[in-house]
Amino acid sequence: MSDRSTGAATPGTAPVVDIHTHAMPLPFLRQLEREGLADLSGIGDHVLTLDQALCGLPPGAPVPLAPEQYDMERRLAQLTASGVDHQVVAAPPFLFASESDDERLVLDITRRSNDALAEFVAGSGGRLSGLATVPVGIAGAADELARCLDVLGLAGATMGTFGGRRELDDPVNEELWRALAERRCFTLLHPSRVSARDRLSDYHLVQLLGYPVETALAASRLIFGGVLDRHDLALCLAHGGGCAPAVGARLDLGWHRKPVARVVSRPPTDYLRRLLYDTAVFDTRALGRLVEDVTARNVLLGTDTPFDLVDHRPLETVRRMGLGPGEEAAILGGNAARLLPALALSPAPSPAPEPADVPGRQTLASLAAAPSPPAEGPQT
Repeated sequence: MSDRSTGAATPGTAPVVDIHTHAMPLPFLRQLEREGLADLSGIGDHVLTLDQALCGLPPGAPVPLAPEQYDMERRLAQLTASGVDHQVVAAPPFLFASESDDERLVLDITRRSNDALAEFVAGSGGRLSGLATVPVGIAGAADELARCLDVLGLAGATMGTFGGRRELDDPVNEELWRALAERRCFTLLHPSRVSARDRLSDYHLVQLLGYPVETALAASRLIFGGVLDRHDLALCLAHGGGCAPAVGARLDLGWHRKPVARVVSRPPTDYLRRLLYDTAVFDTRALGRLVEDVTARNVLLGTDTPFDLVDHRPLETVRRMGLGPGEEAAILGGNAARLLPALALSPAPSPAPEPADVPGRQTLASLAAAPSPPAEGPQT
């Protein structure tokens, strides 16, 4: 953890882990540029453009490209300044090719993206861990998951909310869901497309509104499609679940009153409480309501670094809720250590060397082995 005022790490406290960050390694982007799938001429202005088949955006739409997406020195400096000790890094949805129906393209881009991310985090001195992109809606996704976990050594997975022209509850994804459940693989579900893009084309509404709605749609299909009945998943919804927590009561009402929606064994909010959520909701009150609804055990620190829609003071966001010390520690890093045991392969980092026998010092490995703290209600 870090000092409340300076952001400097405080001896004797557990590592802070940010589970929702992104990277776009430059060697991979250069490959895409040589193939005519990317344009890096705007890198000096911190933007790039990607082929529509990859990003799903209108032709020529700029994608933010902060230097921290690819420059390790700047990345680690930003990490330290934020008070975070360890970042879990994923490719952004602009590289998921979620709306492409070319399966060969999707698998090729996904594999090369995963290779590049694994190489990128390996150069972080143990301060970054990677999530494997798994191409939903595509046969062979489970094989790519296995390669990334067993060969590349990535710590978990990320996926979009749509792929291969299929929804997440489509039968083609059953093998992937089964593999994720059997491995108890932490998976960050990130919105990767929107419906009715023409209505969201102005005011940056694709990201501001379309993405939160897309997450709620994906979660609803996982619930009503029976995926969460068939598979016990460690599935984390990005951006605090988007609109899903807000519409839970309405989904329940439909389950009670509409026979067509009475297709699962329990009300939808029961399933929503079983899922995981990051803290990237950008409002302490909203985050407090989320923690109250799903408990601190199911919430993990997440910032969306280094995009511009980011929580720059994530520790302050969590600490201002006034939680008990057990809940706060769980959100800031304990839950990540429990759910991503591969993080224990890297030592808990610190901006300055510390003696090995500092009393009370906890590593990610010790956190993963320790029992979870009892849930506490938010203090008022």
